[in-house]
Amino acid sequence: MVAGACAAARSAGLRPGMSIAHANALVAGLAVTDANPDADEAGLRQLAMWAARRWSPIAAPDPPDGILIDATGCAHLFGGEEAMLARIASKLERAGVTVRAAIADTLGAAHAVARFGGEPVSVVAPGRTAETLARLPVAALRLEPEVAGDLHRFGFKRLGQLYGEPRAPLNLRFGAELGRRLDQALGRAFEAITPLFPEEAPRRRRAFAEPIGSAEALAGAAERLAADLCTDLERRGCGARSLDLLFERVDRVTLALRVGTARPSRDPRHLARLFTDRLAEVDPGFGVEAMVLVASLTEPLGARQSALADLGEDAGMSGDLAELVDRLANLPQVARVYGAAPVESDVPERTVRRIDPLSVAADVAWPALPRPFWLFAPQPVQTVALLPDDPPARFVWRGRAYRVRRADGPERIHLEWWRQASEIRGTRDYYRIEDEEGGRFWLFRDGRSNAGVRWFIHGVFG
Repeated sequence: MVAGACAAARSAGLRPGMSIAHANALVAGLAVTDANPDADEAGLRQLAMWAARRWSPIAAPDPPDGILIDATGCAHLFGGEEAMLARIASKLERAGVTVRAAIADTLGAAHAVARFGGEPVSVVAPGRTAETLARLPVAALRLEPEVAGDLHRFGFKRLGQLYGEPRAPLNLRFGAELGRRLDQALGRAFEAITPLFPEEAPRRRRAFAEPIGSAEALAGAAERLAADLCTDLERRGCGARSLDLLFERVDRVTLALRVGTARPSRDPRHLARLFTDRLAEVDPGFGVEAMVLVASLTEPLGARQSALADLGEDAGMSGDLAELVDRLANLPQVARVYGAAPVESDVPERTVRRIDPLSVAADVAWPALPRPFWLFAPQPVQTVALLPDDPPARFVWRGRAYRVRRADGPERIHLEWWRQASEIRGTRDYYRIEDEEGGRFWLFRDGRSNAGVRWFIHGVFG
C-alpha cells in the first residue's frame, strides 16, 4: 500500500492508499521504500517541538503530516501573519521539507486551506472563513474517506453546498461527525490545541477552586508558580532561559505568555515579574481555572555564594543589568535590546557597533572629542552663510528654518580612503551649531559632490 508519494509520483497519478501493484503498473521503474510510521511520528514531533520553541508556545503535531501552531499574540513579533507564515515556510523548505501552510480564524479552516487551497502559503482574512471554505471540496473537513465518498454520491461536492442544508437529515444520513467538523471549521464549535512541551521540561500547574480573572489574582498565582518552579530548578542545578505561562480558561481556550532571560535564572521574584509586567495582554474571559508554568529551555546554573559576591564595589551590577535587559526585552513594544561598543575609526558613523547587552566591549576608548547624543545617517540641509568658508548663519532641516546664534569649528575629518575610491580625497568639516532657541546640532560641509559644496546634519546634542 502506498503510504506517501513525492510530487513527481503524484503528477504521474500515484496516490496514498493505492496498492503497490497498481502503482508499478502506472510508473515503470518506480522507486519504493518501506514506510516507517514510528520514525515519521518521531520526526513530526521533532518539527512540532521546533515550532513550539521558535514560533509559539502553543504548538502540537497534527498526524500524519501536519503541525498546528496557535499564532494568537505571536504574529506581531515576526512582522504580522503573512510575514510569520512566509518565514516558517521558508525555513522548512530550506531544511528540505515540502510545505503547504495557512493561517485562518479556526484550526479547521487553516487545516482545510493548507491542504486543499490553491496556494502553497495562504492567509485567510479575518471574517472570510465561510467564503473561503465554500469553494473547497468536502474532503477538506477531515472526514473519513467513506463519508466524503457518500457526500459526493449525493451531489455534495463543495463545502458551500452544506451551509444551507438542515443539520438533522445530514447527521442522520452521514453521522454527527460531519456537523461537528463543519462547526469547528466555521468557528461555531471550539477546538483546542494541546501544547507540546519536552517531557523533561520542569513545569508546575495550579488549578483554582473558583475561576480567577483579576490582574492581582493572576499575578499572585504567577508568583506562587514561579516559586514552586524555581525550587525544582534548584534541585536540578539549572536555570531557566525560556518560560511559558499558560492560562486555561473556563471556555477551554488556552492563552500563553512567553518570556526569555539573557542568562539562566531561578530567581522567583525576577521570573514572576517578567510575567506580571505583561498580564495586561491576557484576556481572562469568564475566568481562568488553571495556570501552568513551564521552563521550556533550561541551562546549567551552579550555586552562588552571595556572602563573598557582595563584597566588591560593583557586586550585583552584572545581575541587576541582566534583570533590566530581561524586563526590557520581554516588553511587547521592544523589538531588541543591545549595547554599544566603540570602534577604531575617524568617520563618526563607523565609530560604534551593536553588541550583546551583557557582553564586555573590546578595549577601545570612545572618542574624546564632543559628539552628539543622537547620531543618525547624514541628512542634507539648505544653508546660508555670510562667506563661502564660514559656518552657516541659517539652515533649513525637515522644512523648518533655524537661525544660528553661535558655531564652533571646523573639526576636519578625513574619510577612510582604503575603504572605497570615492573617499580617497574626501574630507568633512564639522561644526557644532547652536540656534536661537538653544538647540544644538552637528553639521558638516562635504566638498566631494560634483555640484559643489554640500551641507549635512549628522546629529543632535542632548
